Amino acid sequence: MTSNLRTLSAALLGGLALTIALSGCSGGPAGSSSDEAGSGLAAAEAPADAALRDGGVRRTADTRSIRQVAVERSVISKGTVVLRSRDVAGARFDVRQIVDQYGGEVSDEQTDTDRDGEVVTAHLVLRVPASDFGEAMADLEDVADLRFSGRSSEDVTTQVIDTQTRLRAQRRSIARITTLLDRAQNLRDIVLIESQLTRRQAELDSLDKQSAYLQDQTSLATITVDIDHERAAGSAEDRTGFLAGLSAGWHGLVAVGVGLATAAGALLPWLVVLLVLGIPGWALVHRLRRRRQAPAAPPAEA
Repeated sequence: MTSNLRTLSAALLGGLALTIALSGCSGGPAGSSSDEAGSGLAAAEAPADAALRDGGVRRTADTRSIRQVAVERSVISKGTVVLRSRDVAGARFDVRQIVDQYGGEVSDEQTDTDRDGEVVTAHLVLRVPASDFGEAMADLEDVADLRFSGRSSEDVTTQVIDTQTRLRAQRRSIARITTLLDRAQNLRDIVLIESQLTRRQAELDSLDKQSAYLQDQTSLATITVDIDHERAAGSAEDRTGFLAGLSAGWHGLVAVGVGLATAAGALLPWLVVLLVLGIPGWALVHRLRRRRQAPAAPPAEA
């Protein structure tokens, strides 16, 4: 019995020693290989991360440069043309033809005529495509005698980009707030979220109007055209000299005669009424005066 216990104990001790030896042998190489693999992976990942970061930076820089090249300049162009012509109506017609040629429109027009119905001044506000602004200005300057021409340009590229960026951010913000409103269950939260949503919606509407205005001003150029009537040559010289004085005197005499005739015509009805009522009245007054002035008759003698 005792020998059997000893034999079993020796077997257990031997198995335990073998197990420890095997685990020690296998644990040493495995741990070192794991450390080496980890070190190799870290060493391999470091250049890869660096290359990825460098590549990302290069791609970001390239993207920005491409965007900068791709962004078109947004310019508001305005022009003013002052013309003088003997035929203002004909010049106005030519201006309209030029507008139609470039696919533009007349947004405002005002004309003045003289007593004979002839057009003496014309004021037109034209809208033409911004890409044809220079050509349209050159054609308008050749319509009649050019008195003045001016051009101005305002670069609003930064403003356009800023407005578009704010629009996109505002729309995303409204979408997030709308999602929160759908999920809210507390009345206090609902009121607060709706207040924020209303404020941001108002800001979005304002940005939309700004964007529409910039789009309109940058896509169509504005040109103001003023046309004045040109007097015939020599009209300024005829204002002086003997003939000019004779003509002025004659016109003055005619004006005075017309004025006297007008006054006489206005007084004639009153004169007729005064004659109809005045003559009988004068006769009656004269008779009464004669009666008062007649001497009394002498008394008869006895």
